[in-house]
Amino acid sequence: MRPHHFKFLVYLFAVSLFISSCSSDDNSLPPEIENPNENGLTDYQLSVVTYFKAIALGFEFGNASKITRKWTSTMKIFVAGTPSAGLRTELDRIVSELNTLVSDGFKIEIVDDVNQSNFYMFFGTGDEYATLYPNQSSLVANNWGLFSIFWDGANALNTGHMYVDINRASDVEQKHLLREELTQSLGLARDSNTYQESIFQSAWTRTNEYATIDKDLIKLLYHPDMEIGLNATQVEALLIRILKTP
Repeated sequence: MRPHHFKFLVYLFAVSLFISSCSSDDNSLPPEIENPNENGLTDYQLSVVTYFKAIALGFEFGNASKITRKWTSTMKIFVAGTPSAGLRTELDRIVSELNTLVSDGFKIEIVDDVNQSNFYMFFGTGDEYATLYPNQSSLVANNWGLFSIFWDGANALNTGHMYVDINRASDVEQKHLLREELTQSLGLARDSNTYQESIFQSAWTRTNEYATIDKDLIKLLYHPDMEIGLNATQVEALLIRILKTP
């Protein structure tokens, strides 16, 4: 049986809000169709705009507003539990990929001191994760991976935690879950059934690479001109402007 894989969000509003939820080198995205449309974008670039709005605004569950959110400070990951050597290598690979894709000053680091971290990454069983985070207790039975992120009053993400089940998931599935949960913890927190090869595919997959369109979403969210707190209309206008900039 395939796992029921979804993201859990709880919405609280205080000093911070809690949920259980770029420019490329040449400042352009690879068009698949050469002829621009009325917005001056290729059909592929328009599909990127549409997909960005589907993935980057809000979360799968909860009442959080559907606006852009991202990290503005360094994500410092502390790794806990019992990851295999292969998982540690895969984490290094994913972090390297992400740090290459972003261009707004954000970066990800792996730290050895939990007190220096702002993101707790746990590899173990669902029950062990629920012991650390009791509010996840009702979710771990049917989820082999979960993430939770926090943001401040300005909608900047600043802390979070996630887990990958190393008991029920195979080695390939663990690597997939690691990539998906970490990437969605950056603010690309929704799923979609549009692209089968995408890491954001809502159906259960085992992909361990980013699709081209996934990379473009990461680049755009962490583009120097991308702003926090934009709704669908606002972000569409900004995305078009970014994509049209030579």
